[in-house]
Amino acid sequence: MTMLVYQDEEPSVTEVESFTGPVVIEFGNSWCGFCQAAHHFISAAMSEHPQVKHIRIADGRGKPLGRAFKVKLWPTLIFLRDGQEVARIVRPDNTDEISNALAQIEIIS
Repeated sequence: MTMLVYQDEEPSVTEVESFTGPVVIEFGNSWCGFCQAAHHFISAAMSEHPQVKHIRIADGRGKPLGRAFKVKLWPTLIFLRDGQEVARIVRPDNTDEISNALAQIEIIS
């Protein structure tokens, strides 16, 4: 099993709004049981979409990006296309719902 790591440093809201292409921001924490339970589903779905950037952000009290996205529960996945939220999943419990959201932000070339 791979170690679930969330980065402490987070981009600003302005930086997120300037992202180009498909991006998934995953808010959570490595000690969160719900995050650990969802990790398999998230990893499986993301592995099918290698062109989508996946950023794991450690969320919590005083973390401005999570507050800007009104994150209440972990994990919360925010699906962005060109810096704009297209879909959101809170506490995913299967791969299909994640894959469906990824399809909404994918750029077909």
